[in-house]
Amino acid sequence: SAATRVVVASTVMLSFISFWRGAAIVLSDLASSAFYAGGIAEQAVGRSAPWFVLAVMLFSFAVRSVYLESCSMYVRGGVYVVVRDAMGPFLARLSVSALIFDYILTGPISAVSAGQYLGRVINEISEMLQSGMTVPPNEFAAAFGLLVTAYFWWSNIKGIHESSTKALRIMQVTTVMVVVFFIWCALTLMRRGPAQIPPAPLPSNLRFGEHDLGWLRDTQWIQFSAVAIVVAFGHSLLAMSGFETLAQVYREIAAPKLHNLKITANIVCGFALVGTGVITLMAGMIIPDSIRPEYVDNLLGGLAMHLSGPPLVRLAFHIFVVVVGILILSGAVNTSIIGANGVLNRLAEDGVLAAWFRRPQRKFGTSYRLINAIAIMQIATIVASRGNVKLLGEAYAFGVVWSFFMKALGVLVLRFRRHDQEYKTPLNIMMGDREIPIGLFLTTFTLFLVALANLFSKQIATISGVGFTLLLFATFTISSRLNARTRRETKQGLEQFNLDVRPEITAGSGAIHARPACILVAVRNYNRMEHLKSVLQKTNLRRHDIVVMTVRAVSTGAGEYDLGENQLFTDDERELFTRVVAMAEKEGKTVDLLVVPAVNPFDAMVQTAARLQASRLVTGVSARMDSDELARRIGHAWERLPEPRHPFSLEIITPDRPSTFVNLGPHPPRLWPEDIGRVHDLWLELSDKYAGSKLHHRDVVSVALRRMQQELDSEKRDEIVRDILVEIEHRKEPVFTRANGDDNLPRAR
Repeated sequence: SAATRVVVASTVMLSFISFWRGAAIVLSDLASSAFYAGGIAEQAVGRSAPWFVLAVMLFSFAVRSVYLESCSMYVRGGVYVVVRDAMGPFLARLSVSALIFDYILTGPISAVSAGQYLGRVINEISEMLQSGMTVPPNEFAAAFGLLVTAYFWWSNIKGIHESSTKALRIMQVTTVMVVVFFIWCALTLMRRGPAQIPPAPLPSNLRFGEHDLGWLRDTQWIQFSAVAIVVAFGHSLLAMSGFETLAQVYREIAAPKLHNLKITANIVCGFALVGTGVITLMAGMIIPDSIRPEYVDNLLGGLAMHLSGPPLVRLAFHIFVVVVGILILSGAVNTSIIGANGVLNRLAEDGVLAAWFRRPQRKFGTSYRLINAIAIMQIATIVASRGNVKLLGEAYAFGVVWSFFMKALGVLVLRFRRHDQEYKTPLNIMMGDREIPIGLFLTTFTLFLVALANLFSKQIATISGVGFTLLLFATFTISSRLNARTRRETKQGLEQFNLDVRPEITAGSGAIHARPACILVAVRNYNRMEHLKSVLQKTNLRRHDIVVMTVRAVSTGAGEYDLGENQLFTDDERELFTRVVAMAEKEGKTVDLLVVPAVNPFDAMVQTAARLQASRLVTGVSARMDSDELARRIGHAWERLPEPRHPFSLEIITPDRPSTFVNLGPHPPRLWPEDIGRVHDLWLELSDKYAGSKLHHRDVVSVALRRMQQELDSEKRDEIVRDILVEIEHRKEPVFTRANGDDNLPRAR
């Protein structure tokens, strides 16, 4: 028989965000390094460290251009496919291994650093109160890191991700902290002058720690000034960690995308220059050299306590800095799990990882095996570090610099192989008919030198980083070969589908044969499709067509790349739709099948319903939230639709319970019978005594609503809110009756 047709939307459905929100998401990761990069760099290279941190933040503008060029190329397939096509499968696996190492280390260093700040402020408060209760900073930091990691592990298992709104709020608070720091530091310097000026970033001023030259310690190489400068720069590159998040938000940036991404990147680099570079330099000028080593794991806390002003005010600001640090550093832990999970999911889609890793969790539908593996590696890292931020920083720097270098190298190779870049890294010269990318080459070469310096100067980081990378590389190699063998054998028992890939899905486009006013059923887990069965049993196809859609989750872990056709419709979607087809055939009904890629499933469902001009969107219950919360989130997604917004109803079907109906958009309310009677009684009284036949029921309602709106802006607001809450608490549930042998419609009891 002919293969069943499945329409696949190749364009991801998104709720687009402004460049301000995009910058907030990136800075939630990048700005976290301000809390630990300066202290780690000073332990490694001495008191000149602030100048190197500042230099790294200036260099971030060059790395920004590399990411802009990467995003400007229209690419499908994910990190592995892109690097593989540019430089071959060997370097592709190596590149992805370094990127995963980067993500895995982001969580531990952020969580442990947050624990260090919290532990040390507890000790300072205890000392001020003379309570004698102190906590060992490293052990406390490790324990705190384990708790934070466990919390975000469970959040990701449930599939609850932080919103861009929350990231924006955190960055607004962080901006307040940075502005206060900047102004207060300036006032402190004007009032009492600097305690000292950090020595210039010259080879003669470098004071490398005992273990910070690694294999270079007893060689002649470190005697060369250029080598010493590159090594010191490498120890400070950690300040730029988190920059890879810029690529992840590209797909969600509102149009004009590239223009807004440039603004986002400039905001990020400018904020990081001040928030990390300048503030670290001020810490080096204000905290006396003699006691600054006490604050290497708590640099911003030490700076807060050495500003001019009353001790209690400084302590209050120190506590504020710690709270901000916990918020932003904990957010970086969540970002690391999401990012690593996204990259590993793409590897599974690319055929590099076995499909076993992507098997969804039965209740929540998330790739729990990958999330478990990420969390286990992060927990093991925290335990092994015992809360030592410097040790974690060295290992993290290994992944950061090699990840940056492989990214830049891939973009450099693609510059010569492709010519469709909307943006090119500046400083290009023409030699005849050939363009020479001087700027891109210099950036890539600088990253290569720093990566090489880190390889030889960080023994523990190199051993752990190379070992971890080789382990991942071997896993990817073996898994890809097993996958290649498995994919040659057709999976038995699954329906064969004919994919019809369309850039857009709209009513009347021919992509979907369903008529307007169709019923759109969203499915995700083939073990939880009672709602589809209910719709199939009750729907009269002469009145309504049925479209069954599933949202192909697109992770934020590789946001600059689009999905290839084989990634849009994987074995998971094949198995899901096999069950859908079997269920439809059993009921003797025909359905249209649709796959929609999206980051936010609520936006995808609502946008698809609007584009198909559906009369009803039907979902099952969610394992993550109750029906009211599910309806609220879908309602918010409807509010984000562009005008004019297509109105339709939402039905949430719960097994063995009445359905929940919600009308999306403005609609006539279903009034309780006693309220209808109350309106009628008021109309009778007013029309008999005052207005006569000119008064209508709608006039009574209109005046009542206007009066309520006015009183909400008066001192009666609290009283009205209390009445509403009482009404909600005591409202009666609707019952649902059969109407014309077709759809379930609600009727108030």
